[in-house]
Amino acid sequence: LTLVRAMGISTLNERNRYGLTLALGGGEVKLIDMIKAYSVLSQDGVLHEQATILSVEDKNGKTLESYRDAKEQVVNSGYVRMVNDILTDTGARSPLFQSSMGLTIFPNHEVAMKTGTTNDYRDAWTFGYTPSLVVGVWAGNNDNKPLEQSGGSILAAVPIWSAFMKEAL
Repeated sequence: LTLVRAMGISTLNERNRYGLTLALGGGEVKLIDMIKAYSVLSQDGVLHEQATILSVEDKNGKTLESYRDAKEQVVNSGYVRMVNDILTDTGARSPLFQSSMGLTIFPNHEVAMKTGTTNDYRDAWTFGYTPSLVVGVWAGNNDNKPLEQSGGSILAAVPIWSAFMKEAL
């Protein structure tokens, strides 16, 4: 849990709600926390504080406040590069995606990506990143009802994520 917290995940506080499956994603985590954790991977192991406002100016254009990056190396870059090598390997991802493979490839960009679907189909996730962009998508029902069994991440979250990435990149 020390590493998970260092990477920005703040929501895993009830030890009785998770066990060994935590290593496979068996813990409830907020989307914003997951984006922060994947940003550490995108930044070679460096955690940057998230900010939604970069600067505040008065009516004359004078800067009143501005974002100052607070960064910290939280993961050894060698380990991060191994994970990034795996998550950018389109050959390794092709057996899973088959006909949806086109949704995971972006010409002239090496994009890392990870998907996940809960066993009960209540949540479908897709996270992906480049060194300059991290995007996470959650698909599910806001009343916690399961998606259709065909509503796993490849059919539910990946198309949304892919459309955004194509526009952003």
